[in-house]
Amino acid sequence: MSFLIAEVIVDVSTYHVDRPFDYEVPTEWVNIIEMGCRVKVPFGPRNVLGFVVGLKNKTDVPSNKLKSIAQILDIEPVLTEEMLSMAKWLKNETICYEIDALQVMLPSALRAKYEKIIMMQEDKDALPEEAKAIFGKRQQANFKEFERAELLPLLKQLITNKIVKIENVVKQQGNVKEIRMVKISDKQQDISKAMEGAARAAKQRQLIEWMGRHLGEVLLPQRIYEETGASSAVLQSVIDKGAAHFIQEEVYRDPFTREVSRTQSLQLTDEQHVALKAIVGSMEEQTAKTFLLHGVTGSGKTEIYLQAIQKVLDEGKEAIMLVPEISLTPQMTERFRSRFGEMVAVMHSGLSVGEKYDEWRKIQQGKVSVVVGARSAIFAPFTNIGLIILDEEHESTYKQEDSPRYHARDVAIWRSEFYKCPVILGSATPALESFARAKKGVYSVLSLKQRALHQPLPTVFIADMREELQKGNRSMFSEQLIDAIRVRLEKKEQMVMFLNRRGYSSFVLCRDCGTVVQCPNCDISLTYHRTTEKLKCHYCGYEERVPQICPQCQSEHIRYFGTGTQKVEEEIYKLFPEARVLRMDVDTTKQKGAHEEILQAFGEGQADILLGTQMIAKGLDFPNITLVGVLSADTSLHLPDYRAAERTFQLLTQVSGRAGRHEKHGEVIIQSYTPEHYAIELAKIQDYEPFYEREMFLRRRSGYPPYYFVALVQISHEDVMMAAEYAGRAADWLRENLSNQVAIIGPTTASISRLQNRYRYQCLIKYKIEPNLIPVLQRLLAMYRAEWIKQGILMTVDLDPSTI
Repeated sequence: MSFLIAEVIVDVSTYHVDRPFDYEVPTEWVNIIEMGCRVKVPFGPRNVLGFVVGLKNKTDVPSNKLKSIAQILDIEPVLTEEMLSMAKWLKNETICYEIDALQVMLPSALRAKYEKIIMMQEDKDALPEEAKAIFGKRQQANFKEFERAELLPLLKQLITNKIVKIENVVKQQGNVKEIRMVKISDKQQDISKAMEGAARAAKQRQLIEWMGRHLGEVLLPQRIYEETGASSAVLQSVIDKGAAHFIQEEVYRDPFTREVSRTQSLQLTDEQHVALKAIVGSMEEQTAKTFLLHGVTGSGKTEIYLQAIQKVLDEGKEAIMLVPEISLTPQMTERFRSRFGEMVAVMHSGLSVGEKYDEWRKIQQGKVSVVVGARSAIFAPFTNIGLIILDEEHESTYKQEDSPRYHARDVAIWRSEFYKCPVILGSATPALESFARAKKGVYSVLSLKQRALHQPLPTVFIADMREELQKGNRSMFSEQLIDAIRVRLEKKEQMVMFLNRRGYSSFVLCRDCGTVVQCPNCDISLTYHRTTEKLKCHYCGYEERVPQICPQCQSEHIRYFGTGTQKVEEEIYKLFPEARVLRMDVDTTKQKGAHEEILQAFGEGQADILLGTQMIAKGLDFPNITLVGVLSADTSLHLPDYRAAERTFQLLTQVSGRAGRHEKHGEVIIQSYTPEHYAIELAKIQDYEPFYEREMFLRRRSGYPPYYFVALVQISHEDVMMAAEYAGRAADWLRENLSNQVAIIGPTTASISRLQNRYRYQCLIKYKIEPNLIPVLQRLLAMYRAEWIKQGILMTVDLDPSTI
């Protein structure tokens, strides 16, 4: 049946147009247009980009008001039906515009300016006369030439029959990379005819005879010169006589800087075997099951991923493997490439625009079956997914902070239900929410309690920095850590020094008794604001002046905390002038490929100490690392965030797991001013379950996730009074329209109260069950978009904030 009406979502992010609009499909395009194609449509005084999300025969729009589609941008859809359904789900789940949900699934290349090129795939003889006229002597033609000649239906037929293909050549973004090749004719009569034409040219005849033995082959000109001794002039003459022709062959950019050798599957331990069997069983049953793979550091989770993916590939299906930030973990990429070779595409922020573009097209064209990537790789345009994996599933980088504010875990589970395939969430320290779901039976737990090579976990020591201060040691290194570094330098073993620095905030701590100044209402540390010399609570708005003496022990040794990696590096060189240090932080990794270069240099033994922030806490696997030093465990412990203890425990456990992963035993020294804190004590023995029980008790008492859901409404304006006034209005309106089972906290200043010259206030919504929440928030957003936005107010709503 021919469809005449297309439902189009237009690329205009405003509330009033966040719905499909009906457009008439011109008769000549009826058999061309498909759902998932991009089109240009008249909208108001101009033509705008749009996505076709539906096709139908009838419309309620009066015929005199019905407009026609102005231009078709895609002969083949860029979005599948699954992605169109996912966009509708994302729109509701994250309260975003549908156009934002559609755009997030496409690479930036398809949002940039580009032109479509039609490339020949078959011999010109296969072309109808109308198409031959457009191509002429060329091997490619511009899409616009077919459009102008009104030959789009013919083009659709040629693409279906694989006579031509479409390439998107991106302007100023990423271009298709091509090299010139020689295609020898596959017809003997062309060779014979060329031979007749070269009756008096011996070198040409010699080359044509050689071509007669290589019919239909596509070769580099260089190879022809080497094998036949012909010159470029001789080759050109033979081509002019029709024995061969030049073609532009596309080559993909290689985002990998190092060659890898192929590896084989490893022998699994009993625990690994049980876990893999459960995952493969779910694949065979074709059930959308979510597995929480909970294994200690070094327990061989990656080998389970690799062998599970191999099973997927054997079934002819595809796999998505997400890591928190792939440019920080090149070792993971190498392990996948060494196992699956050319079947792997990589998608992450460290690639150039051209590399990103090529990797996406490899996936879309079915040239790869495995994607390893960061958060956005969850939208890889596969159509036959057999497995999705999130490694280090607890990491906050899986949450998108801009619209649409999705969590990769939720998208993975949605896609798994669509394809009836399993999801693996892997972590040594799962998010509390994930472990709670596993306890309830929503997820299936697979446990790995032993390291894969049966090495013992590293020995962990806690250095009490209060005692160091009393001894007169005012440096940032405890005596125990200094001695341990000296021993490793003598033994020529390697070390990791980890500075637990996170976020923008600083806290106030007494160096004598370890007291951190807390909010009396929230049991969360107060944040030090240098500009006002005040301590503030970002949860309830309480504030007080910075004390001059400790409120607990009256000591004068009270100060705010926060130190940088450069300062630590200077201190190391003062204490150990002979040490070779590699620093890995935001400053040293700005250049493309810098992460890999630093880690490669460290792996090759060019440094004794690797010093860095969170980016070195996970993914590293070097046999010679025998010491890990955590310089200040307190920095993330006392941040004003209900997840502070959880994140500290996760970080300490992860970074401890970098030591002693092979033959040599590992040692970890954690320096702290509050060594008695349960997060630090339990990280020492790497025991997750007691930490989970303790933290869950505190969350239940305080009314935080996973016992309650939280949503965040944030208001900002350049004028602080305007921001405060409208945040108050939003809070009052929510209290009036939500049930009394919902707690509205605020408005209070945001944890970063001013950003880019805008003052930020927020309201926190805490609830267990509130069926009206999304409709109420949508009404609040409608009110904001209709009236408040004119006052310069910006408002965002996050239904699952990673930080508050």
